[in-house]
This record gives sequence, C-alpha cells and structure tokens, in this order.
Amino acid sequence: MASEDEKSRSSHSDALQDAQVDERDQVKSDTIALPSHVAGSGTLDRLVENARDYAKASTAENTNKAYAADWKHFARWCRLKGTDPLPPSPEMIGLYLTDLAAPTGPSPALSVSTIDRRLSGLAWNYAQRGFSLDRKDRHIATVLAGIKRKHARPPVQKEAILPEDILAMVATLPFDLRGLRDRAILLIGYAGGLRRSEIVSMDVGKDDTPDSGGWIEILDDGAVLTLNAKTGWREVEIGRGSTDQTCPVHALEQWLHFAKIDFGPVFVRTSRDGKNALEARLSDKHVARLIKTTVLKSGIRAELPEKERLALFSGHSLRAGLASSAEVDERYVQKQLGHASAEMTRRYQRRRDRFRVNLTQAAGL
Repeated sequence: MASEDEKSRSSHSDALQDAQVDERDQVKSDTIALPSHVAGSGTLDRLVENARDYAKASTAENTNKAYAADWKHFARWCRLKGTDPLPPSPEMIGLYLTDLAAPTGPSPALSVSTIDRRLSGLAWNYAQRGFSLDRKDRHIATVLAGIKRKHARPPVQKEAILPEDILAMVATLPFDLRGLRDRAILLIGYAGGLRRSEIVSMDVGKDDTPDSGGWIEILDDGAVLTLNAKTGWREVEIGRGSTDQTCPVHALEQWLHFAKIDFGPVFVRTSRDGKNALEARLSDKHVARLIKTTVLKSGIRAELPEKERLALFSGHSLRAGLASSAEVDERYVQKQLGHASAEMTRRYQRRRDRFRVNLTQAAGL
C-alpha cells in the first residue's frame, strides 16, 4: 500500500501535469496572431491585441468560463486515458460522452443537457485552435442520440415567483442603503423579466464603463432599459407601478438618489455597515443569493424543508414569475423577455390558463 508521502507526491505530480496542460492549452488558444511572413510593429501588435479582445467578447463571460472548464476537464480525461486531446478524435470524444453519461469512476452521471453543453464547449475550443469538430460524425452523433434516448428527462424548472411572493420578499428588506438596493434589484428584475447578469451589468448612462451590458433612461411614465443580452441588443420598458411601495421605477430612483449614483454601474456593493455605496459592480451571484435569502425570510413554501425551498428558486424565478403572472397578450411577454419564439416564452409560464382552447370539443367530441 502506498505511503501518505507517496500519495502526496503523486497528487502533486498530477496537479503539476494538469497545470502544464492548462498552460499549453492557453498558448494554443491564442490563435489570433500576425502571419509568419509579416514583420511586427507597434500598430500591428496593438491590432492583434484588440482582435483577441474582440474574439473573447464574441461569447458571454460566463460562457467563456464554462467552455474553459469543459476543455480543462476533457484534457485531463484524455491524459488519464493515455491520449491527447489534439487533434480531435471522434472515436475518443464518443467514449468521453459515454463516460459522462455512465461513468466508470466515482463521478456522478451528468444530465443530457450538461453533456450536450460539454460537446458544444469542445467544438468551440477546437475551433479556437484551428480544428473542426464534426458533431455529425457517427462516433459522436449515434452515441449522443443513444444517451438522449436512454437518459433524457423533462427539464427541471425553477419555481416562479408570483406577485404575492415578490411583495412578501421585498417586505423582508430594511430601509437602509443596502435594503434600498436589494429592493430595486428584485422589483426591476421581476418587472423587466431580466436575467441576473442583465440586472448587474447595467450602467446609469451609455458607455459609462468598458464592461457595461446596457444603460437606463428614467422617464415620467417609467424606465427604458437598453440591454446587450444573450440574443443581442433589446429595449425593455418598465412602467411605473400602482403605488410607490411596489413600483420598480420608484425603487430604482430611491436607490440611485440615496446612493448618490449618477455614473457607472447601477448596482454596486455597499460598505460593511451598509451606509455607503462603493464603486465595485455587484456580481450576478448576489442576485441568486438575494432571492434565496428573501424566499426563506418571507416564508414562501414554508411547508417544505429549508433545503428543498432553496432548491426551488433561482435567478430564473424572476423571469418565470413575469411570464406566469402578466395577464396580457403573449407577444408582449415574449418581447419583454427577449425570446425569439413564443414556444420559448411558454416554457417560462408556470401557471397559464390551460385548456383555454378545447380542441376536443372543437373537433365534435
């Protein structure tokens, strides 16, 4: 049996090899460079750097992180199997997908959607390295089709936050600076049907910061948010509510006024005592934590154990809440959420008027 010292050396060796693989992958991933026959210059070098920045910005930051993690996992898997991830081998990728769906080790099996996302991550990473991965190759396509046929399940949807829920949640917040900020986050996120990344990426004005994901314009009748979202630029109109206590625009105005914010990120961190607004933009993780915390405090679904209650709600609960609660033509909800199809919008509707059109009776039965 190996001694603790031997195990430690083995673990350190594995970590070192992983780091070396990551470093090689990083070098290989910097694919945008000057042709070998072109001499470098200050201007051309700056253009190369700018081109790399644009290439990185072609996908969302969270997507980049996920794809990087996908490649790291696959590269380590290849090393453990005694092979190399480059060039792409459809046969090995088929085996990799099989191991994700029915792992031979202690790792849990992944869902079909996660496996599909991993494959997309590998295809993207290969493209950045100058290779083409044919997802229709029989070694990949047939294995993936079999995994979907055997393991596919209906998607697990997060619970929608309904009107009575959001009111109960904001009622748990204090009226200090931090409470004003969190109240505006919940109400704006709910009324706008926003993703959590969209909430925290907004600036007060256009082009206030390099990492801006959009800006706001407050008018007499409401607020217009111009957002650079997953599906491109879109405008979101948020009208004023019936009372100041529930009005998202009023909550936003209160936060900006008392936090003295007129430039830069809309939602920022506060000092430890909650009395001063800082310059640092909030992380989208704050939105998820805020939702879970206020759900617990407000007693929503109190009949369930705390762990189950927390698992029911996430940032998507705000978008699902708007889609499920707005009693208007579906087209308006689709536009607000920024969906390309009505079918996608219906996936967010947790309580819609089912059987409004009874085709059975319409067919004469």
